[in-house]
Amino acid sequence: MKQAVQTDGAPKPIGPYSQAVKYGDLVFTSGQIPVDPGTGKMVEGDIQAQTEQVFRNLEAVLQAAGTSLQNAVKVTVFLADMADFTKVNEVYARQFEEPFPARSSVVSALPARARLEIEVVAGS
Repeated sequence: MKQAVQTDGAPKPIGPYSQAVKYGDLVFTSGQIPVDPGTGKMVEGDIQAQTEQVFRNLEAVLQAAGTSLQNAVKVTVFLADMADFTKVNEVYARQFEEPFPARSSVVSALPARARLEIEVVAGS
């Protein structure tokens, strides 16, 4: 049975989707962009500051689902500009321990003109 996950610790959905869905022992997050849930605005600063905000948002959603980034099994990183990859990767590397989750990176146009979006699948 699937169960929606909702927390005030991450930005509210701006459409008909859940922040995450728990299905059995897995949690599937929606992509998070660098929006501060307190202000509802995109955080200012460089790509590393924005990446840190994305991971704060993801951690809040995962905690609401009863898990954490340490249980991530698959991460998808969406970038608006591949030139940001190295700096995003520096922040990314601090978020996980071995064994690292599987990962894909995609370059694409993103919602709200964000520079990055990240989604996670985690065990609970």
